[in-house]
Amino acid sequence: MEKILQISHLSKTYGKGKKAVDDLSLDVYAGDIYGFIGQNGAGKTTTLRAVTGILEFDEGEITICGNSVKQKPVQCKQVTAYIPDNPDLYEYLTGIQYLNFMGDMFGVETGVRKERIERYAAMFRIEGDLGSLISSYSHGMKQKLAIIGALLHEPKLMVLDEPFVGLDPEAAFKLKQVFRDMCAAGSAIFFSTHVLDVAEKLCNKIAIIKQGKLMASGDIDAVRGDESLESVFMEVLEKDAR
Repeated sequence: MEKILQISHLSKTYGKGKKAVDDLSLDVYAGDIYGFIGQNGAGKTTTLRAVTGILEFDEGEITICGNSVKQKPVQCKQVTAYIPDNPDLYEYLTGIQYLNFMGDMFGVETGVRKERIERYAAMFRIEGDLGSLISSYSHGMKQKLAIIGALLHEPKLMVLDEPFVGLDPEAAFKLKQVFRDMCAAGSAIFFSTHVLDVAEKLCNKIAIIKQGKLMASGDIDAVRGDESLESVFMEVLEKDAR
């Protein structure tokens, strides 16, 4: 199985010596829907931003499809898509202008781009809004637009920070199906969430982070054993970080 993402001994320190991420290692393979779980401030977003090359890190190494995020950032970005928890889009563009800009950035051929935009816009029910300025969009519509833009180049790795917050139930259901289809085609999904039910039903692997340290990771059935994911998570929170 192809290793899509490898995080090795990642550490990131802020300010006065506070480690946001402390010696974190995990691997994400083709076909994985990998849930990254932790409380607010646990280090989830810092990790995701380091993976996508937005945030420099102090120690360790991150590779995407065998390329170092530090040494070959362009190659990594070409096969990666990132959606933050609050997409900051170009509000002076229309939806279709933004999607065409994303298609240009990733070199998606015009005919292929048109088909994918039409397919995903219909799927997420925003085809009638693509001619409107993004500034007129609701938070949920902006999130749908960001998702479509991220899917245009068929990334090998999709990194998302709390992707289901703000989505209506139908859009959330369809996004989960998109995840499954992508993974069946050989891509991988790595996303943070604090909605344990979503992780339990959707993911085949999970990692639990607490105060910057990885507390548990691997196949979801092995991590939770005979307990619910909620019970395992609460037990982790009550332990001292190792």
